[in-house]
Amino acid sequence: MKSGYTLPVFAIAAAKSAILTLYKNNSTSNLASVELDLLESGTGEIAIAQSAILGENIALAIATSDPGDNLDLTAGMPIWAWVQLESSTGDLQPKLILEAGEGLGRTATGEPAIYQLAHNLAEVNLLPLLQPNVTARIRFILPEGRSLAKRTSNAAFGILEGLSLLGTSAISKPLSVEDKLEEFRADLRAKATNSNEIAFYIGANGYQVAQNLGFSNLQLVQTANWVGAMLVEAALLGVTSITLIGYHGKLLKLAGGIFNTSSHLADARIDILVRAAVHEKLPFALIQEIESLPTAEAVHKLLVEHDCDRQIFQYLTDQITQRATAYIQKYTDRQIEVKTILCDRLGKLVV
Repeated sequence: MKSGYTLPVFAIAAAKSAILTLYKNNSTSNLASVELDLLESGTGEIAIAQSAILGENIALAIATSDPGDNLDLTAGMPIWAWVQLESSTGDLQPKLILEAGEGLGRTATGEPAIYQLAHNLAEVNLLPLLQPNVTARIRFILPEGRSLAKRTSNAAFGILEGLSLLGTSAISKPLSVEDKLEEFRADLRAKATNSNEIAFYIGANGYQVAQNLGFSNLQLVQTANWVGAMLVEAALLGVTSITLIGYHGKLLKLAGGIFNTSSHLADARIDILVRAAVHEKLPFALIQEIESLPTAEAVHKLLVEHDCDRQIFQYLTDQITQRATAYIQKYTDRQIEVKTILCDRLGKLVV
């Protein structure tokens, strides 16, 4: 199976091509590819579909996403980099300004969904190209990003109006389900050697919330759907404290004893919310309305309207904590302090 590259690689390759086009001062560029330093992944030659000068000190270049033999919606998607070279106004002005154009999403706080890997690649590959006293303003545009984002769970994890430039590595390796779980377990093993307090997060939304709460990257471990397996692994590694952080629509499954949160295996979210409403003695008519709704997000909005959201989600938070603690003890005979933090799709804490 063929490996490819993650989306930030193509974005930075397009930006590099645009900068080189400006410095070559050609109306069009014949650069068929650019070489990138891929950090710990070595170097790579990235194909460029097109680049051209649009105006004085402004150029545009286009690369095409190739994630290899991965089932990735972005395969074949064009990534544009619009670049304007500006005179630097002083030492305090950054040399690189990365912006979100059409199709590149924003976080719940309004920041461009451009994450650390993209920034690191930009610093290594673009900064050396810039002449003294020059700043590069780079706007990444994903023409198909907004429509493709509707086919992902980005919105549920706080990435709005498009896709993100997110990745933990420049290389996109085809992984089976078992390989992916083993990757998360390996990350947990490495981090458990440095800290007895670990935060499990689901998705980019959970990652942002965890960082905002003060957890360091050395404590953060992604679980995806394998929450139960990762809880057991952490206990066996001697972790003494675990904080579960993520979107309520995912983690509330644990309140019903579902420890693999994949919807392909089990999806009882509405049933769990109905049970919580019954336990908290909400009006019967409201319980019926909850039962009729299609998504956990819709239920959350209804609960907010009736000013009983905190009551219900506090109950669910307590249930998740109790169930997770019992799950760990059942399979490891160890007791671990478990905390649960639920957020909505915008990254706002719900209790």
